[in-house]
Amino acid sequence: MHIKSSERGVIRVFHIDLPREAVDRFTTQAGTGEWPVQYALGATSLRAAFVEVVDLRDLGEMSLSQYLVSAHDVSGADFDKMRPRLDQLTGFALVLPSQAFDQTEQDLTIAAPLRWVGTFNEPKPAPGGAPIRTTSAKGIVGTPKGGAPKTSNTAIWVVIGLFFLVPLAVVAARVLLN
Repeated sequence: MHIKSSERGVIRVFHIDLPREAVDRFTTQAGTGEWPVQYALGATSLRAAFVEVVDLRDLGEMSLSQYLVSAHDVSGADFDKMRPRLDQLTGFALVLPSQAFDQTEQDLTIAAPLRWVGTFNEPKPAPGGAPIRTTSAKGIVGTPKGGAPKTSNTAIWVVIGLFFLVPLAVVAARVLLN
């Protein structure tokens, strides 16, 4: 399973085929850096903040497909075909959005106890609206017709003035204090 570094808006769902008591150890990264779920995915890079383990019992009356719609806005014809299969799963599911792969191009080699169930797309965002058609929105961005804008020399004169005034003040203070 190939992951592109530019991938956005993709959700992958896996079934975790383990007894309930073994799931936490499998999905939690150890202090030593060992992370069985990363090894089972064959992933070179995986971000823990985006690894979602779903206990299907915790969903109550909600099905996994309904959860994916409400939590990840998953939709489309492929998703609709897979809904019965998703809803028949029991135990635990692993849900991995594109962000979980840390924008790293990699090839996954899925191994037990994971079983790939499906890959789905989040909908693309709608365009921002109609184009702006006002007079001020037309024209060329850049310098005005008269050439480059005129710059003010005030700041330069202030710095030069301070360059002379500060030493003069120091000398005057020494003379007055002696």
